[in-house]
This record gives sequence, C-alpha cells and structure tokens, in this order.
Amino acid sequence: MHPGSRIEQVFLYREPVDFRKSIGGLSVIVEQEIGHNPFGPALYVFVNRQRDKIKALYWHRNGFCLWYKRLEKERFAWPRITEPTVTLTLQELEWLLEGFDLWRNQPHKTLHYQSVA
Repeated sequence: MHPGSRIEQVFLYREPVDFRKSIGGLSVIVEQEIGHNPFGPALYVFVNRQRDKIKALYWHRNGFCLWYKRLEKERFAWPRITEPTVTLTLQELEWLLEGFDLWRNQPHKTLHYQSVA
C-alpha cells in the first residue's frame, strides 16, 4: 500500500471476480454489491476464479490505488462462507498474502475469567 495511506478496515469480497475489471468495475462492486463507500478508509480485496491472483482497491487522498499480486504456483486460501464479505485486520491480510489459511488455522481461544478462585 501507499505509505501514509489510512486503512482502517480490510474487506475480502468472497465471490471470484472477472479480472478484466479494473478500478471502475471493482469500485462499482464495492458500491453496489457490498454497499460500501469506495472512497472511505478501507481496502477491498478481490480474487479470481483460480484463486492465484488478488487485486486490492483503496482510495488515497485524490485517487484510487489498485494493487495486484499473481502467484506462480499455489493458490490463495479463501473463505467458504455465505456472507458477501469477510473483514480482516491488516495483519491477517499479510498472513493471507504469505499463504496462510486463516479459516483452517485458528489461534487458541481467548478465555475470560471473573476471578482466580
């Protein structure tokens, strides 16, 4: 991402996207299918049908930025849920880009106690 960009949320669009779409087509998906403002402080991540390419779209001050990654071997892990989007942290996005399957590898559960006795 652009240094100094203000990304507050990361959204994965679950359905595969035709990668002939560029900034215009992807921003229409953000606005009309996801129902979000594409000019907000969020990063939107899209995958192709083969799951070997990712595009990320975000707004930076005075224009859209489009980031693209293509894997030469392997595939990106992608959620198999019914919701149209999945929210990630920037750290989880980094793990996804590095090849981790966020939906299979779960961290230890957080425990909440009221007292020690």
